[in-house]
Amino acid sequence: GALSVLGLGAVLVVMSGAHLAVARYDVILATTAACIFDPDAECAPTGSPDPSSGAATLEPGETPLPSLPSVGPDVSEPAIPPWDGRERLNILLIGSDEQDRAHNTDTLITVSIDPQTNQVVMFSLPRDTVDVPIPPGPARNVYGNVYGLKINSLWVNARQRGDAWPGSANVRGYNALKQVIGYLYGLDIKYFVEVNFDGFKKVVDTLGGVTINVQVPLLDDNFPRAGGARERLYVPAGLQHMDGQAALDYARSRKSTSDFERAARQQRVIVSVRQQLDIASVLRNLQPLADAIGESVRTDIPRDLVPQLLGLADRIDTRSIRSVIFTPPFYQQEFLSSPRGYIIVPRVQRIRQAVADAFNVDPGFLEARDALLEEAATVWVLNGSGRQGEAARLSEFLSYVGINATAPRREPDVSGLPTTTVRAYNGAETAFPLTAAALQEIFGVPVTPVTDADVRANFVVITGGDTPQLTPPPAP
Repeated sequence: GALSVLGLGAVLVVMSGAHLAVARYDVILATTAACIFDPDAECAPTGSPDPSSGAATLEPGETPLPSLPSVGPDVSEPAIPPWDGRERLNILLIGSDEQDRAHNTDTLITVSIDPQTNQVVMFSLPRDTVDVPIPPGPARNVYGNVYGLKINSLWVNARQRGDAWPGSANVRGYNALKQVIGYLYGLDIKYFVEVNFDGFKKVVDTLGGVTINVQVPLLDDNFPRAGGARERLYVPAGLQHMDGQAALDYARSRKSTSDFERAARQQRVIVSVRQQLDIASVLRNLQPLADAIGESVRTDIPRDLVPQLLGLADRIDTRSIRSVIFTPPFYQQEFLSSPRGYIIVPRVQRIRQAVADAFNVDPGFLEARDALLEEAATVWVLNGSGRQGEAARLSEFLSYVGINATAPRREPDVSGLPTTTVRAYNGAETAFPLTAAALQEIFGVPVTPVTDADVRANFVVITGGDTPQLTPPPAP
């Protein structure tokens, strides 16, 4: 799915630009705002299905749940107090695939913000998650205790069920996702922001592209294109400047990797876009940006909250954003083949505990991470053990603790090494003492100085049989 936090950033920045831009833009912004902030507006996102037709696209082996009209009275819209500026703010970011008149919500990222500490945590729920608990109320009478289909199909299955979810046919799907995912996490999800594929590309292009630190090279020999065509997609490791199409391809590829790795890439794109958002560039391209987001972004955030949210966004240090991806085996149970196809079933209590503990971070850890981020040493992680995906996982963990790490090779040159090796190149052990000390503590081995002008990294970690299996956030 697309990366809808970009839509959130674009919405907020464009709307904040209303009082900064010349008067002739006021009409443009007013028209755009009517499309963005009103999900019932007639100017629906390009490609959106008619609420009375269409369906979620099924994977091979999946059995659809019937999307039937209401059989009882419509559920009334509850009175939900708006965000008061003091409590934890939770926003569901939805990336939707609207090809072939379908509406699959393939990206579901809940951004949780603590306005007291300005900390941010992103929670990703994979699209193949099934049996997500249904909250008490009318919906449980319709679906039972859990939603039996994959979570990316709930939007479609909820839109005609006025007896289960509140709102019009255009908004029931969003209300259903907020309520179900919020109940799974134990959070009050106030608002949603959705963007589709076309909108993502247009907004990135209008902003001049995005530079992403690609931690692990991406190779997909069977990447889908329009009309059923397939092609080879390769993205090398390191800093890569991408236009809208390239960034979308990087975020969408899933056939050669897992959905969980894709979720990590999506979150990396999210943070990169937020870090590089430049108000001067936005104002220079205000009209095309307004057009792009007006065609593709939807949210139920009240317009009068925008100034307050902008102030909150300005206080957030994007370098300290944490991410949690609810992957098996700890957070979910994986079934490679079942009557419902490939599925993962959530371990609900573990997920809720992780969400509840997300902001309980040791202040000493935060201080140490900030110092490592400031030092900004570069680290390569190479797989010497032969364990699949080890370098990628470790690079993600090192990034979590504040070290700029990448895994530049997809396959190990050697495997079966018994011990971990950490090398400091060309005086890095002196130039970057905090990173050297952190690597020595994490891996429990001394840092070996090496001189080699051809090596561009400051440190290289080569894994071995004794390398600890660390993942971000630290494995429970």
